Amino acid sequence: MVRQIGILSIVCAKRKDVLMQIYNGTVTVHIGIGPDKKHISADWNDDKKINDIICELNQGKYSENVS
Repeated sequence: MVRQIGILSIVCAKRKDVLMQIYNGTVTVHIGIGPDKKHISADWNDDKKINDIICELNQGKYSENVS
């Protein structure tokens, strides 16, 4: 479980438009700025959901290459 959070933190740290927050057992990723900001959350120990978030940030609808 800690491994996926570590990978997610590296992915988030490489992007200026992404903020990762861990609070009260939940990891939340904030994507973008202003009124178009999106949020994705998962339990801090839900490896599958965290891996899904990593995939969305790297290759999915929240990747840097998507307009």
